[in-house]
Amino acid sequence: MIIRCWGARGSIPVSGSQYLRYGGDTTCMEIRTRDDDVIIIDGGTGLRSLGKELLRQGRHTYHLIFTHAHWDHLMGVPFFRPLYRQDTRLILYGCPFAQNSIKAMMNSSMSPPHFPVKFEDVSASIDYRGACTGPFSIATVEIVPILLSHPNQGIGYRFTEDRKTFVFLTDNELLFQHPGGLTYDKYTEFARNADFLIHDAEFTEAEYRTTRGWGHTAYKDALRLALDAGVRRLGLFHHNQDRTDGALDALVNDCRTISADKGSSLECVAMAEGMEIRL
Repeated sequence: MIIRCWGARGSIPVSGSQYLRYGGDTTCMEIRTRDDDVIIIDGGTGLRSLGKELLRQGRHTYHLIFTHAHWDHLMGVPFFRPLYRQDTRLILYGCPFAQNSIKAMMNSSMSPPHFPVKFEDVSASIDYRGACTGPFSIATVEIVPILLSHPNQGIGYRFTEDRKTFVFLTDNELLFQHPGGLTYDKYTEFARNADFLIHDAEFTEAEYRTTRGWGHTAYKDALRLALDAGVRRLGLFHHNQDRTDGALDALVNDCRTISADKGSSLECVAMAEGMEIRL
């Protein structure tokens, strides 16, 4: 399993010299299976660059999974170039809680007066599938969903292939249980012994004192989850729109210091555009 990051920023894309190393695009992750099938997680602004790269590679079939319907996870969909090609086959998965169906969610992201092209008018062949009632598979990857603790709800995922496990829990508030959300202990068990965990880490402890209930987690709580779950590698994610490269470096260094002080071998990184992890 190969995991690539195309966008790790939260809430809104950013640009500028202070965001060059970690990037400014919003949530979009790519998984390549051992047979080179393409699985995409979320359609944030990072989806634009991914779409261009997939076309450059001559790839035309994609599996796209959504975590939830908030705009920073959908912004890139109208600018995903494969949508406008007849040779594209797109299989959409997800259980959006803000709409009646995954199709309704996509239609709302491209509807007047917000965008000039309707989603129903794109050229790609689209297949809609649910992904919220229990385990399912995409090619050689087994996938287990879990409800997130986030306003309007959402879904996290555990991906397993060849005994290697990747857990993706963005937009998940560990210390505040939103309607439909689960307890800290449930998320700990879900991430247990994962080879790689990406978790929401938008806030510092000081910031979280005034943002509790917004649906995001302080980075030290994400680190505690990784340590409690026995995770091998942690990727901090959903970077605050104001968090500069230098500030993200400081969070990573603090996580590494805390982990080392506890005698843990956990590796901690902050996700960056272009980062590739092989499991």
